[in-house]
Amino acid sequence: MTNHHGKEFLGFLATGPAVGIPESVWKWLACPKMKTDDLGRPVQAPYGMRKIEAALIDAGFKAAIIDPDHLNKHLPYAKALMFSHHDYFAFGPPSSTWWGITRKEPVNYKSFMELVNRPEIKKEKERGMKILAGGPSVWQWLWREDMIEKVGVDTLVDGEGEKAVVKLAQMILDGEPLPKYVYIGADEAPSVDEIPEIKGASVNGLIEIMRGCARSCRFCSVTLRPTRYYPLEKIEKELMVNVRNGVKHGVVHSDDVLFYGAIGIYPRPEPLIKLHKLVKKYYKTIAWSHASLAAIRYSEEKYGLISKLMEIVFEDGNQSYLGVEVGIETGSARLAKEIMPAKSAPYKVEEYPETVEQAFKIMHENKIIPAGTMIVGLPEETEDDVYKTIELVDNLRPYRSILVPMFFVPMGYFKNKDWFTRIKLTEAHIELYRKVFWHDVYWGEEIIDHFYMKGPLYYPVRMTLKLFLRVAKRMMKKIESNLEYYLKK
Repeated sequence: MTNHHGKEFLGFLATGPAVGIPESVWKWLACPKMKTDDLGRPVQAPYGMRKIEAALIDAGFKAAIIDPDHLNKHLPYAKALMFSHHDYFAFGPPSSTWWGITRKEPVNYKSFMELVNRPEIKKEKERGMKILAGGPSVWQWLWREDMIEKVGVDTLVDGEGEKAVVKLAQMILDGEPLPKYVYIGADEAPSVDEIPEIKGASVNGLIEIMRGCARSCRFCSVTLRPTRYYPLEKIEKELMVNVRNGVKHGVVHSDDVLFYGAIGIYPRPEPLIKLHKLVKKYYKTIAWSHASLAAIRYSEEKYGLISKLMEIVFEDGNQSYLGVEVGIETGSARLAKEIMPAKSAPYKVEEYPETVEQAFKIMHENKIIPAGTMIVGLPEETEDDVYKTIELVDNLRPYRSILVPMFFVPMGYFKNKDWFTRIKLTEAHIELYRKVFWHDVYWGEEIIDHFYMKGPLYYPVRMTLKLFLRVAKRMMKKIESNLEYYLKK
């Protein structure tokens, strides 16, 4: 339970082990403890958990999100303990990358292991308390069947759980046997009217504007969900919940924010302008959770829309940049055609590297700072594909950004594929990581100095980040000076 000092991007550090600094400092930097009330209810909680909490409360159940450190107050009276997690066993792309490179257990993995091994949970499980696990990384339990048995998980809930969790809760109260695994497919996903509004503040004011994505990338589980747009009235209700609870800065969440109100893959100015005016009516500063690079390029070239949206975002003077995560995935047009042929649409997939560059240029000019994720080790990847990605990294150097290459993890249509951590990094992969490192150091220092965490309250965090970068640079220079030794190691 953390809001990463109000900075979503710091959450990436919470998916790794402590590097160059003590673990206690690393955890303070990446995932400081959330404030709670006397009952142990956090003042902010993950948005997905807020949705499940709201569904249960609306259905008449006594349910609450409780900080893990306060569970002992409630477990003796609980009929069920429900877990949700973004990355239960650190198999997710950021965590597995950290783990594979450093050979050290990530902080999020160690924290979850400490939680599920608490004796009070085992005691209440023996009493008869049910344990359910859901959330975006519930698939990871299927890779760790030993932990299902050890923890005593009764049911895994895979998919959008707002309706399913109500049925399961009633079954628990009625003493009915629970299914081991519940999968919610597209036909059973809740409609917009069936998705409840959150009751308490979400972490960093995150509010959802839609579900689903029309890109159909083969590695992504989001494409398996139907597309649904929240009406502005529904979005406003959740904005008001956060503001009433003292949250004045927020994240606009969609798997592609620019798809809100779109016709297929074509963004439309009117709904996006109305959306941003509404959100800025309540929040002092905002970020986008995700946006596609093709949509950024198309929106600006067709309508000048990115410039118009940033005028709305910046006009009150409360923020000087907008952060967003964008999926680069690869610099190879050949590989893009294999795994994500619609990622570049409406531009030709053969133009994908050019689309990435143009989108980064547009973001740089409009003070949008992207975290650009890339997938390393895709099943169809060749050495030439990796070198194409290296070439793209070189071409992106003029544009303010942080690049994040991550190991391939079998999700979406690739769930049955082998996992990349079983494969050793090639020399091409090492060169890619080296190029990305120096890109990130170059722009990271500039971002910290001129954009990120401004103001005296953030001074300790800002200085710790700068210290981390200095340590990281020394470590990288040491590795580069004796690369053959570290490759063997």
